Amino acid sequence: MALDIQPLTPERWDDLVQLFGDNGAYGNCWCTWFRQTSKDFSAGCANRGAGNRDFLQRLTDAGRRPGLIAYRDGKPVGWVSVAPLDEFGRVLRSPTLKPHDAPPPTTWAIVCFYVPRSERRRGVTRELLPAAVDYARSHGARRVEAYPVDMHGRTRIETAGLFTGKLDWFERAGFAEVRRRSPRQPVVARDL
Repeated sequence: MALDIQPLTPERWDDLVQLFGDNGAYGNCWCTWFRQTSKDFSAGCANRGAGNRDFLQRLTDAGRRPGLIAYRDGKPVGWVSVAPLDEFGRVLRSPTLKPHDAPPPTTWAIVCFYVPRSERRRGVTRELLPAAVDYARSHGARRVEAYPVDMHGRTRIETAGLFTGKLDWFERAGFAEVRRRSPRQPVVARDL
C-alpha cells in the first residue's frame, strides 16, 4: 500500500512531534541542524531540544513547509526535509558541501530523513525521496541537490550517521554526483 505523503503544516505539527518522539528525531535535532549555525543549534539542543523544536515550529507556523511527513494508515512513519537550498545555511557555509558558485533560487535540497526503527526496511525512504523531488518541482525547483553518505562497500553504519541518506538511494532516483570534497559524502544533484 502506498504511503500518504504530505507537507508539514501547523495542522500536522502534532504528527511530527509523535514521529520524532522525545529525542526530536536524532539527538534533540528536530531536523534543524542544516538550518542553524553551530552555536544556535547547540543551544537549541538544551532542555531535550526545546529550542530546536521551537525553531522548527516557528518556521512551520510562519507558513514555511520544511519537509514532508509520510503516513501509513493515518500514522506518521517517516520524514524528509526538503526546501530551497538557501534555507540551509550550513550547506552554503560548508567547505565540503557548498556549491562553487551561488546557487539560483530554483535550486532545492534534500538534507535529512527520519524513519523510526519500527518502520525501517518497509519502503518508507523509497517513497519519500521521489515525493520530495516532486514536491520541489511543483514549487518551482529546477534542480535538487542532496548530500548522502557513500558507504564505500560497507554494509552497516550507525543509523544516525545516515540521516542524509545513502548514495545508492539517490543514484536509483536519477541523481548524479556533481562534486566531492570528502571521500564519504559526495554532493549529488538531479535537474528537473
